[in-house]
Amino acid sequence: MASASVGFQCPECVREGHKSVRQPKRFTGARIGFRALPVTISLIGLNVLVWLSITLTGGSGSRIADFFAIRLQGYCMTPDGGFVVPQSVCRASGYSWMPGVDDGAVWQLLTSTFTHVSIIHLAVNMLSLYLLGSFLEPIVGRLRFLVFYLISGLAGSVLVAWAATPAGSTVGASGAIFGLLGVLVVLFVRAGQSLSPLLPVLLINAGITFFGPGISWQGHVGGFIGGLVVAGIFTSLRADRKAPLQWAALGGFTLALLALVGVRMLVF
Repeated sequence: MASASVGFQCPECVREGHKSVRQPKRFTGARIGFRALPVTISLIGLNVLVWLSITLTGGSGSRIADFFAIRLQGYCMTPDGGFVVPQSVCRASGYSWMPGVDDGAVWQLLTSTFTHVSIIHLAVNMLSLYLLGSFLEPIVGRLRFLVFYLISGLAGSVLVAWAATPAGSTVGASGAIFGLLGVLVVLFVRAGQSLSPLLPVLLINAGITFFGPGISWQGHVGGFIGGLVVAGIFTSLRADRKAPLQWAALGGFTLALLALVGVRMLVF
């Protein structure tokens, strides 16, 4: 028997009582109690692994970097460098063709968000990912955090596809990380918290985005908007019975992003 405030209860009664008690959840629908950061650490590890593979195979001249980076136009790889020529001419000359998104290399929309060439670029992004992940992953849950990250990165790549220079290439996890900032903004608003603590961070990152050299503002802005949308979906449809609607809305948003890329490929 187990001691209770109203006498004694049998162990079976206690277990049955625990089953009938509704477990507390956050307003996003995720159960509380997550303390470890398996998704955050895994994402950091994957980014580091890709960077190591690029560093060990030539750094900025690595074929892995060329294959993973998002680039709209394909180009011909020759001993003298890369050249934008027709694919048929490149292959007829015996050289390798490096495809771009317009050639169907849609994997670059996601692989580019795990790709870094500079150690400084990697270190800054991974520190930001760790800080944001340490706060967000325990709050929203592991699966939701992973979804926020991936969809935000995809949204950043979509804006890159529409607004970046066709001949240029873009790499980095910044789009996904800016998406996590967008998620943070939504969570603050939904919880009725003031955005004052976030304003310095948002202003600094806005300055870096639009005035920093070599920065892909398209990836940053697209990722931030993507984070706002996915977090808005989950916090607006937070009840258990609305979980299918959450995933349906999220799937619809993902399809819309891919459709935008398809339109870009057809128009240009």
